[in-house]
Amino acid sequence: MSLEFFEPVDEAIFGVSSLLPKQVLGKRIRIHTKRLGFPELQDGVRIALFGVDENRNGFFTSTSYEMDEFRRQFYQLYPGNWSLEVADIGDLPRGKTPEDSYFGIMEVCIDLRKMNIIPVIIGGSQDLTVAAYRSFENNNHLVNIVSVDNRFDFSKDEDLISGKSYMSKIIMETPSYLLNYTNIGYQSYLIAQEELDLMEKLFFESIRLGSILENNRISEPVFREADIASFDMKCLRSSADGTYSNGYPNGIDSRTICALSRYAGISDRLSLAGFFDLPNNILFHKLLAQIIWYFIEGVNCRFGEYPVNTSQKFKRYTVPMSDREIIFFQSKISDRWWIEIKNENYLDNKLKSNTLLSCTHQDYLDACNDVLPDRWWKATKRG
Repeated sequence: MSLEFFEPVDEAIFGVSSLLPKQVLGKRIRIHTKRLGFPELQDGVRIALFGVDENRNGFFTSTSYEMDEFRRQFYQLYPGNWSLEVADIGDLPRGKTPEDSYFGIMEVCIDLRKMNIIPVIIGGSQDLTVAAYRSFENNNHLVNIVSVDNRFDFSKDEDLISGKSYMSKIIMETPSYLLNYTNIGYQSYLIAQEELDLMEKLFFESIRLGSILENNRISEPVFREADIASFDMKCLRSSADGTYSNGYPNGIDSRTICALSRYAGISDRLSLAGFFDLPNNILFHKLLAQIIWYFIEGVNCRFGEYPVNTSQKFKRYTVPMSDREIIFFQSKISDRWWIEIKNENYLDNKLKSNTLLSCTHQDYLDACNDVLPDRWWKATKRG
């Protein structure tokens, strides 16, 4: 799928930004328009935004997200003190079938990532995460997916790809490149017990809605290990997206979703993000513009700590426990923490060497109190 197949941004939308101050994003980023042509990407562009209108396997098959309305709001924002370049490369046309759309998205993501550009998919339904995942199939490492969603998106029918069951497709594909799946924001009354049992059986991770609302910082180590961040905007509380049609009375608020987006961006490992199942109303268009702004802000603030090199700028702590000894590392630059997992802890030794798993300061304190961190335990079982 060549990048030249993208539909340009409507000139009318681009023209609106011409009436705004010269500092706004609409005048600072590279935009694909019919008049200007496709932007040059290989001379410094770090993030490429593009719209997708593929929801035939989603919850709301008759609803298309109004990308032009999002752009009106996004172009009006002022950039931070960013040293990176951002491009809006337009909209990817819908394929004849959903499978054609999956293939096109996969090819585009492969092409962009080859140029060290982070694709940011906007629109469509969350089953497009399957296409994003497949773009990693030729990589040399296993893939971690973090999904911000009020459900786990499992299904009993492993052959069905949909916004509700796309994770089943990813889990069942062979060969499998999935190392870990983490859900952030699930709501217990929307989850079947069988799904909870499957999460435990596969040693996947999850953070309940109440926990993430109480302290969104606990998501940072999770995003730090992610290759893909997939945001299902049905996770938002209805007061945050401005309507009850797509949301629920309980959910993630606007402040928290922006924080999660920033944590995703700041992850040195993350190289693809998608924002799916988007409601159409003016309040949400403004919110999504800010969510994307915070993602870009996060990318700009990356610390360059992946892969981790502990030979310098790291403090090493050895914690003796009652049945084992665990080693922690703390960055002198970011103050973030990692825990060492030795290769003999892995059941089939997939990673072949000692590795570092991101963790929190609380994990270190728990180990000092002879409490084994849950992330460490699941990672050793999952390996």
